[in-house]
Amino acid sequence: MTEQELTSYKKQEVSGNEQIQPGRAYVPNVDIYESADSLWLRADMPGVDEQSLEVDLADGVLSLFGRVNVKEYENVQPVYTEYNIGNYARRFTLSKDIDPDHITARMINGVLELQLPKAERAKPRRLAISTT
Repeated sequence: MTEQELTSYKKQEVSGNEQIQPGRAYVPNVDIYESADSLWLRADMPGVDEQSLEVDLADGVLSLFGRVNVKEYENVQPVYTEYNIGNYARRFTLSKDIDPDHITARMINGVLELQLPKAERAKPRRLAISTT
């Protein structure tokens, strides 16, 4: 078996001007995918359950905030760690091409998944071709 070096991934801490709750908060890793009808956003938030999650939309800004229960980490001495314990916060400015009335969210195994449906005007469509 070959030896492999472990490379620690440094979490980004939310900057002071973005803080929405007291305590430490980190920027969750996010993947965004596009289909013909929607954008899909998946955010990693380990240690966050659906009761500890806030997803808000105001003035075209989508805000995500997840609280981690730090009590289970009290009196524990880490041997090796790749992520720091803390809350998660992230904000996105939505395009006018997103239909804000039909956004859905679900939390599965520490991954927040949002479906951001496209407005009708933003969906691809086939144009009729005139013969005259």
